[in-house]
Amino acid sequence: MTAQRTTTGPVETAVLEVRGVLWASEKAVVETVLGRRPGVHAVEANPVAQTATVRYDPTRTTVAELAGWIRDCGYACQGRSVPEHVCDPLADSRDTGAAPTGQDTAHAVAAPEAEVSPHEMTGHGDMSMAAMVADMRNRFLVAAVLSVPVLLWSPIGREVFGFTTPAPFGLRDDVFALILSLPVILYSAWIFFDGAVRALRARTLDMMVLVAVAVGAGWGYSLVVTLTGGGEVFYEAATVLTAFVLLGHWFEMRARGGANDAVRALLDLAPPRAVVLRDGREVEVPTSEVVVGDLLLVRPGAKIPVDGTVTDGESDVDESMVTGESLPVHKQPGSDVVGATLNADGTLRIRATKVGADSALAQIVALVQQAQNSKAPGQRLADRAAFWLVFVALLGGAATFAAWALFSGEPLTMALLFAITVVVVTCPDALGLATPTAIMVGTGLGARRGVLFKNASALESSARIDTVVMDKTGTLTKGEPEVTALVTDGIDEHELLALTAAVERNSEHPLARAVVAHAEARDTRVAAVEQFTNVPGHGAVATVDGRRVAVGNRRLLEREGIALGDLEQRRDELAEAGRTTVLVAVDGRAAGLIALADAPRPTSAAAVTALHELGVQVVMLTGDNEATARRIADRLGIDTVIADVLPGDKAAQITRLQERGGRVAMVGDGVNDAPALAQADLGIAIGAGTDVAIETADVVLMRSDPLDVPTALHIGRGTLRKMRQNLAWAVGYNAIALPIAAGVFAPAFGLVLRPEIAALSMSGSSFLVAVNALLLKRLRLPQPPPAEPQVRAPEGTPVQPVGR
Repeated sequence: MTAQRTTTGPVETAVLEVRGVLWASEKAVVETVLGRRPGVHAVEANPVAQTATVRYDPTRTTVAELAGWIRDCGYACQGRSVPEHVCDPLADSRDTGAAPTGQDTAHAVAAPEAEVSPHEMTGHGDMSMAAMVADMRNRFLVAAVLSVPVLLWSPIGREVFGFTTPAPFGLRDDVFALILSLPVILYSAWIFFDGAVRALRARTLDMMVLVAVAVGAGWGYSLVVTLTGGGEVFYEAATVLTAFVLLGHWFEMRARGGANDAVRALLDLAPPRAVVLRDGREVEVPTSEVVVGDLLLVRPGAKIPVDGTVTDGESDVDESMVTGESLPVHKQPGSDVVGATLNADGTLRIRATKVGADSALAQIVALVQQAQNSKAPGQRLADRAAFWLVFVALLGGAATFAAWALFSGEPLTMALLFAITVVVVTCPDALGLATPTAIMVGTGLGARRGVLFKNASALESSARIDTVVMDKTGTLTKGEPEVTALVTDGIDEHELLALTAAVERNSEHPLARAVVAHAEARDTRVAAVEQFTNVPGHGAVATVDGRRVAVGNRRLLEREGIALGDLEQRRDELAEAGRTTVLVAVDGRAAGLIALADAPRPTSAAAVTALHELGVQVVMLTGDNEATARRIADRLGIDTVIADVLPGDKAAQITRLQERGGRVAMVGDGVNDAPALAQADLGIAIGAGTDVAIETADVVLMRSDPLDVPTALHIGRGTLRKMRQNLAWAVGYNAIALPIAAGVFAPAFGLVLRPEIAALSMSGSSFLVAVNALLLKRLRLPQPPPAEPQVRAPEGTPVQPVGR
């Protein structure tokens, strides 16, 4: 069960390693033990990811203490779960207040030897997931091989299979079976007893307790019978039960191991070593030793080790592995770069600005891990149900034994057989895996597309959204004006553009930059400028090639005493179409105008279409006027437009939509739209780049791509569907299997479920749940439309307003 307390004082969050969690229900041990410790507010452990998210008061405890408490539970914990080669070498010293020295500086987090001595780790604590899977296989093989002769020399082998060979060395059948069962009990099944003791020490109940009780009861009863002269024994039930539980769990662990592929891929992104320039020499060091201020050398084809700023060189950098952006980004001196991205074709010198836990990669990994460890409301209920299911199984086993022993008239061995079967079949492992595995796959699927869910509740909320509100500027549009048309009056188009761009090169206004960019794209000549004068709020005036040129709005031309003439009608038409116009006058006469507009992003229309296919209403929310908003909305096929909205009123508009019964998602830039993001049922921050620490958003879209909005809803719906399927299977399985195991149908139909078959069905149930969650990887997500070839319009192309 998740441990939570009322939060008082400062709170920090850490994702810690918890290696060695074999069964899903074992997470209760970590959650219960840490939840009782001083300064701990909440613990959410994930048996699939082998991590735990802990919210704690840093004034009362430290990460080092938390890690120690985890190790006290019998699991391995080196500290924070971050990539070893990008870990913060000073993290532990900050947590403990001690200064790092010697090996501690370089390996305080990275090296297990620096923190954990071998005697502090027990059981599977010091194993990786792959090693645990291999160990589970080996234990199964021992149990399986020895179960065969135990079964043959048992009453079942004699009576059912007709096996007549006497036991070797003149031993009784039960004595021979006892000898063969010892390696199974002392090696293969020992993890059950070790886990049960661990759970009971933590004052909780989990699957290990049930299996240990079942195996221990059957084998212990048989041992007593053998030592007291012989009789009917259950060695074959204990050994085959052990083999089947291990077999099912071996398969299940292999299946759920694939659920962590996304985080594992993120952890492996950063390069293990970096080239640092020190005293003019190239020195190769572990990435964990890079500190802020180091000057790094990154050659073509190499990965950038840490976040930094380019000081020298130019190159294209592939950032898709971190931000999801598919196109390479050009970098030059002054450009920021992100650790773990790939330098394509140029040599760069980079000044390190963020390392360790502060790097973008570490923040992304932490955010994904926190989401995977968090619990949806349904999972919290399932966790409570799993705890009580173990309690019910133990009571049910005792009640079954008592009922058959007292009222059936059958031998005592039959009562024990039914009791063991009840305990085994009711193991809640499938219930514990039902939603964590689906959440792991869903959040991982999103991370690969640059869609970061902050928690499981965000996943669940995204599945129920029926209305998506999108901010226009910067979300549906690029947020940058661009030239859409030129209108001239008595002057050549190229000449008008050259004169205008010459004046605008001296201005920092966004419209001026757009005009200059358009002129440069058309290879317009660069004209000489003299006597430049900026007219605040109006525009600018300058002498270009000896001609007086005025560029600005209508008030500037009125100030200059210049009439628009025939251009006035065209200006009005463009304004009605939602265009912004820059007026140009040459030598005291209106010469033309340049129309600009904030163009939609290339995938905006596809995003709206994909949302409509999901049955979601799309609303555009903007502070622009109705005409400008309508132009974009009509072009994209948006249902509803809410225009002329002040920034402070956006949250109120969200509230109105919610009052109409809608489940509303707000998509914005995460800064200006913070109140609206917080008010919405689901806040989605778009265009975050590598800034993943957006407090008010539930979902962070690493790319500036509106198509990731329907992607998030697709993933949410697919994940919720898998969660419901798994929970329904887990609950249905127990509802059907429990009465059969208790022998309710044995008198009437002769339907008896032996412990071995119960173990196989229980393990198979957990395996099916894990595999069903992994099928989520096949979810079909919206794809961007094919890029259209760019063709330059011929000279003299008439004005054709966008959207007309």
